[in-house]
Amino acid sequence: MKPTDFSVHVTSFLTHYLAAQRNVSPNTIKAYRDVFTLLLRFCRDVQGIAPEKLRLEQIDVSFVEAFLDYLERERKSSPQTRNHRLAALHAFFRYVQAEEPARMLQCQKILAIPLRRHARPTVAYLSKEELAAILAQPDLRTPEGRRDAVLLSVLYDTGARVQELVDLSAGDVRFDPPAQIRLLGKGRKMRAVPLMANTVQLLRSHLQDNHLDHPEQFDKPLFQNARHERLTRSGIRYILHKYVVLARSKCPSLNRTVSPHKLRHTKGMHLLQSGVSLDMIRDFLGHVDAKTTQIYARANLEMKRKALEKISEPSLVQTIPSWQQNKDLLDWLRSL
Repeated sequence: MKPTDFSVHVTSFLTHYLAAQRNVSPNTIKAYRDVFTLLLRFCRDVQGIAPEKLRLEQIDVSFVEAFLDYLERERKSSPQTRNHRLAALHAFFRYVQAEEPARMLQCQKILAIPLRRHARPTVAYLSKEELAAILAQPDLRTPEGRRDAVLLSVLYDTGARVQELVDLSAGDVRFDPPAQIRLLGKGRKMRAVPLMANTVQLLRSHLQDNHLDHPEQFDKPLFQNARHERLTRSGIRYILHKYVVLARSKCPSLNRTVSPHKLRHTKGMHLLQSGVSLDMIRDFLGHVDAKTTQIYARANLEMKRKALEKISEPSLVQTIPSWQQNKDLLDWLRSL
């Protein structure tokens, strides 16, 4: 069977354009792949089109809108998830219009489909007491506990994304002043993050205990599982969840979900509350868009507003004078 133009372009988009030209991370490519998987299932199960017969000309605005409705109605996708799926399709059709100029109008109509507005939740973060309760849980008498203590300290101290922590190797740590760690972030961008003295001490001991402090070991994973393999994202989430559960007895406010990303938000909020500028926080956390960093400023303002409400006295003004009783003002308004 002759391949369709859709199959040719999807294959080229995922394997050549994203991987070779854009040099995006494997996780980003997987996210795009998942969108096309959902699209092909929608074609097969709802539209009655066999995936191997789907052609570009069949994917118009009405087709894409029906797919987005399917995500919300059948798969119960949130507006944020819907927008992520649509953004992936937008990226694909930007690529297609350059490869197939004859389909530029079709592509631009799809690109004109807007993202759905939705309420942005306030950033969730931990208090210093909650963070301290979690970091105090690992048992430093065991190798696993010492590893977990270093892992959690680095996760908070660097504000790293969980994938950035997974990708860390022993050679990414530098102890020469100023001590720092090298993180590979979104868009394959590298950034160096300074380390606090306590984290430096923990990392130094961790490298020595696991024989990772020699140059020939610098390519080995910084954090390893029992099989001496690189920890996975789910493995790190499991470790954090284990200590959050243990910390709840001493800190009942932790009776909620705490993800690795929440520690990243916690670092951002603590930096802001310490007087660090938003520009420096953006560079520290590796945000591409300055708007992303604004979430910490909004959360901080909301926190201050609630604090002021608790201490403010009730208003002394019980009734608001009605401007409609002011005849001079009414005469002046009519003269305008």
